[in-house]
Amino acid sequence: MKNFIKNYKSSLILLLSIIIGTIAGLIFKDKITCLKPLGDLFINMLLVIVVPLIFLTITTSIGKMKQPKRIGKILRTIILVFIFTSLVSVFVGIITTKMFKLVNTQDTNTIKEILNEDITTNEEKINFLERTIDTISVKDFSSLLSRDNMIALIIFSILLGISINITKEKGEKFLQVLDSANEVLQSLIKIIMYYAPIGLGCYFASLVGTFGSEIAIGYGKTFIIYTIVAILFYFIVYSLYSYIAGGKKGFITYWKNVLPATLTSLATCSSAASIAVNTTCSKKIGVPSDIADTTIPLGTSFHKDGSIIGSVFKIMFLVYLFGSDISTIKIIGVALLATLLVTAVPIGGGTISETLIITMLGFPIASLGMLTIIATIIDPPATMLNVVGDTASSMLVTRIVDGKNWIDNKQVKNKFKKM
Repeated sequence: MKNFIKNYKSSLILLLSIIIGTIAGLIFKDKITCLKPLGDLFINMLLVIVVPLIFLTITTSIGKMKQPKRIGKILRTIILVFIFTSLVSVFVGIITTKMFKLVNTQDTNTIKEILNEDITTNEEKINFLERTIDTISVKDFSSLLSRDNMIALIIFSILLGISINITKEKGEKFLQVLDSANEVLQSLIKIIMYYAPIGLGCYFASLVGTFGSEIAIGYGKTFIIYTIVAILFYFIVYSLYSYIAGGKKGFITYWKNVLPATLTSLATCSSAASIAVNTTCSKKIGVPSDIADTTIPLGTSFHKDGSIIGSVFKIMFLVYLFGSDISTIKIIGVALLATLLVTAVPIGGGTISETLIITMLGFPIASLGMLTIIATIIDPPATMLNVVGDTASSMLVTRIVDGKNWIDNKQVKNKFKKM
């Protein structure tokens, strides 16, 4: 019992704070929003360190790789794992929405009335080539130091890490400086996490108090079905991934260490704010630092199981509402493309992807408000899958890069002795 409490102490404290916050939100409702600044303080502290965290972890991780073949193997494996797991997610979304009709005929009028109450038009057409260039690059170095350009930052960090690696001895001093800065940042994260129980509790209380259950039947049905799918996906699919990656030991260590990342993602609704906690969880599972420090930040922008399933739900919601006939292949393509454009920030970051869905599939621009509502109500479970999916993916990447016996290293064996 003592070992259990010792191993799960921090997770239990976080869980208790969120339970208290949830109860407070249900009891006091919108009055509890007075605590929102205390929750915002925690989110702000996490978001402030996101940019340097991504830059330092990816750059130093790649810079430290002394075997050029390992760099390429890790990056190639990450891409393959992300593609595979993303396809699994999109098919789960399609199968679910084919089985359960998200919008019934009697709900259509109600939803359309809600749409007509506040319609904003936007006739601007998206130039996809320009959008791609703007996403992967910036015009000024200072622009990299912003969450708005996270994909460009990740690409720059990868290239800089490779440059340090191929510079060899002459790049060592620069790498030492960055590595030292990274260690300081990790210590800062530990300090910030002391405030996590208060911050997460207050933030979650505010969320529960703000978003009521009085929404249209179609939205409610979508939320319930998505939440059930997310819970099943969380327990079944990720259990399968962890077992494939490390067998029984992988399964046990995964569930022993994944709770902090789960709770942080649910409370913050931000993949970016969960990077630090998620990376720590992956390393505690036994994922090597070079893989964890690369997979988790990359996954924040390029791998989103929850958002992919959510994109399918948004598409099928419109399909049922307007009686459209869209091929499965097109749904898969649009869902995957739209998800890549979702920025890793709290609620509201999917506006670009939602606009893309509407534009590519020919739905009226007035649908944007409707998709925003859907994005908002499914945001907590979607973010949870986005974050925890990166943890499971890091294990799969390790399994391919380091072989089937990666879980049997000394570090993990010692953890099992304490259980």
